[in-house]
Amino acid sequence: MSKKCKFAKYMTALDVHLRLTEQKDWATILLLVCLAIIAFQKSIYATQFNEFIRLAYSDKYTKIYKDSSEFLSGFMISMFVIKLISFSFFILLALDQFGKASKFDWVLYIRLFTFLFVFILSKFLIDKIIATTFKIEEFNEQFNLIKANYRVYFGFILLPIIIFLYYNSIDSNLLYWGILTALMTFNLITYLSAIKTYQNLLIRKIFYFILYLCTLEIAPYYFIYNWFTKN
Repeated sequence: MSKKCKFAKYMTALDVHLRLTEQKDWATILLLVCLAIIAFQKSIYATQFNEFIRLAYSDKYTKIYKDSSEFLSGFMISMFVIKLISFSFFILLALDQFGKASKFDWVLYIRLFTFLFVFILSKFLIDKIIATTFKIEEFNEQFNLIKANYRVYFGFILLPIIIFLYYNSIDSNLLYWGILTALMTFNLITYLSAIKTYQNLLIRKIFYFILYLCTLEIAPYYFIYNWFTKN
């Protein structure tokens, strides 16, 4: 083989390597931002952070930080961002695992991130309108706060799994179904915790609560499931 052919082959291989590196750069930067946010939270909100990481086996955090103003606290906003990043990455990795997309597709990731953000924000606003209509604002605020706590917690513990899966080729459908099962379990824990805490209020407004669950906690996810499976 001539020197010219060898050089051309080397340059082609180098070009492919550089492209693959560039494809991962956006994800690496984003994941490093998440780690930086966590480090910042741990140093600034040390007490709250320590209680937060025990949420899986202790409800002390939900009892201490139960004021509705927590929705707009720096701690919750930062953890919400991590949750969005983690969930968007997980969907992207799941699509890659099932052969529907590439995990290096940053454009698709932005679309997924935007979709999740708009979906959660829209659902929250509709939530507020329905709660005002049914006159269950107090329960709605506390219920949403409990949901937010558990879901940002799941996004938090999902982050190291995302990092591992993104940089390693793990061909296991069972693993992804297991993560989805864990997410559904966390949702169930959320509902049971809220029902236990506000059982006296729910007894008086049981009809509205059932209607609320069907309208905002079952129907949206059912439609999203149908949309994903068909498209």
